[in-house]
Amino acid sequence: MGFDFEEELKKLPAKPGVYLMHNEDDEIIYVGKAISLKNRVRQYFQSSHNKTAKIVKMVSHIAWFEYVVTDSELEALVLECNLIKEHRPKYNTMLKDDKSYPYIQVTVEEEYPRVLFAWRMKKDKSRYFGPYTNVGAVKDTLDLIHKIYGLRTCSRVLPRDIGKDRACLNYHIKQCMAPCQGYVSKEEYAKQVELVLEFLNGKFGSVLAFLEEKMKKASENMEFEQAIEYRELINSVKQIAQKQKITSSDMQDRDIIAVAKDESDAVVQVFFVREGRLIGRDHFHLTTSLSEEKGQILTSFIKQFYAGTPLVPKELWVQTELEDTELLEEWLSARRGQKVRIVVPKKGEKEQLVDLARRNAFLVLSQDKEKIKREEMRTLGAVHELESLLGLTGISRMEAFDISNTSGVESVGSMVVYENGKPKKSDYRKFKIKWVKGPNDYASMKEVLSRRFLHGIEEKKMQSENGQAGVEGSFTKFPDLILMDGGKGQVGIALEVLAELGLCIPVCGMVKDDSHRTRGIYFHNQEIAIDRRSEAFKLVTRIQDEAHRFAITYHRSLRGKDQVHSVLDEISGVGDVRRKALMRAFKSIEAIQNASEEELAAVDGMNRGAARKVYEFFHSEKR
Repeated sequence: MGFDFEEELKKLPAKPGVYLMHNEDDEIIYVGKAISLKNRVRQYFQSSHNKTAKIVKMVSHIAWFEYVVTDSELEALVLECNLIKEHRPKYNTMLKDDKSYPYIQVTVEEEYPRVLFAWRMKKDKSRYFGPYTNVGAVKDTLDLIHKIYGLRTCSRVLPRDIGKDRACLNYHIKQCMAPCQGYVSKEEYAKQVELVLEFLNGKFGSVLAFLEEKMKKASENMEFEQAIEYRELINSVKQIAQKQKITSSDMQDRDIIAVAKDESDAVVQVFFVREGRLIGRDHFHLTTSLSEEKGQILTSFIKQFYAGTPLVPKELWVQTELEDTELLEEWLSARRGQKVRIVVPKKGEKEQLVDLARRNAFLVLSQDKEKIKREEMRTLGAVHELESLLGLTGISRMEAFDISNTSGVESVGSMVVYENGKPKKSDYRKFKIKWVKGPNDYASMKEVLSRRFLHGIEEKKMQSENGQAGVEGSFTKFPDLILMDGGKGQVGIALEVLAELGLCIPVCGMVKDDSHRTRGIYFHNQEIAIDRRSEAFKLVTRIQDEAHRFAITYHRSLRGKDQVHSVLDEISGVGDVRRKALMRAFKSIEAIQNASEEELAAVDGMNRGAARKVYEFFHSEKR
């Protein structure tokens, strides 16, 4: 039954909540929140001259909508953030980058604390420093801390395990005081931990004085190698100190955020200030439209970015007023556990720092524009060229298949997926051939394709029965184009499988020349020449190589598990001696397969009975 918009709009409640717009393929194309669902959703379907081109286009694709009522607008905001992150709707302003930043963790809750590298800030009793934007700098800092302060890095439970095992290598290279052996008192160890915390808080004076005193004493004692080591440590500390640029004297945590945009893209620049020090910066690309204001873009960015990062600073400095500032402050405060303020600096040093972030964002956008264009030509541009070449439209998802085996054993199939010209590795699939015996690429390919699409059909059926229609499973999303690693024969196999299953999907083959290089496309019973300099040719070649690489990688992993194995091992009466004799005589499984019974019997160690079994094994399996 069709979706009755007029009737469904009447049912909308005047309550806060989240609405989801679906297209005719059941994809979620937009997620939004509302104080009043009744008022907000109705606006999309009322005639108005104030609608942006993006909204008009989005509305034209809405086939139906659904909504979730919440108790408050804050709950709606949280749910909206989660749904956008999960579904990545086409018409929401989307954060392209999914970055994570490391922390330095000091396990102060332990009796003998450790200083560790951490990707996440957990809700435990440890002290965390960061996030840092440079992974290499974090690792360098940790190395320096261990060299200077000699804190342990092991996972031993102390003091319980003191004396149970020998000291590790770190003790012998003078990077650990070996509390596991009782070589340092708990009080002395605690003093070193306090010095580490001072160091991580940016107080470098005491450590520099300590190292300079050590270097001086080593020189006076003519221990010049040790003096050089201390000098190198001093230089390392100074380098880290220079990077910790003071930006304010109030010692606050804040992020300084600004955006630069053009017709279809935006870049948000963030300066991370922790305890008054600029510890790093980063930029983020977003998809947007010409009609979207900077405030709307920053609002979308803040929702998506701070929904995914564990550390919310005390203040956000932004370049312009935002939508729902008070609501965002309430949400951020709940995530931080303390009051968070969103500030728009108007003058002085604060405004200059925000403007510096804006100029950096504009610089990144300008520099990356050409790079983005080149990438689009490699991906979407190549897909459009391929569409034109084949006379097709609407190609988004492409799936390519390949078969790999050695001597007919452990035959495997690969399925690689490209969406909009880019590999989607999460959808790659591997198949271990189950139904086919011996080296038969056509039969193996038929098995792979049958299993792939039967699985998808079954998943869709189960989802429909469970009321989950439209939810993507591992196989439910079918391709817009199938690419076969071969010509007429491989394409014929694919079309045969699709016909048996009642599916209609275009299939083309990637035809190779004598040097095993792609020379053209086989489509609709004819080979189509393809310009080797074109982006379409390069894309097809990349897909073909990727399918082959993925199959080979899987096959090697199986070979590694099973070591030496041959299809001959599956023949009754052919043991290790006869298998080796046959391979010495014929050099390959293909040659054995094509040999007559008399030729097989003539091999040393074989007899007529064994030869007959080998001959019958191969010839009964041929299709």
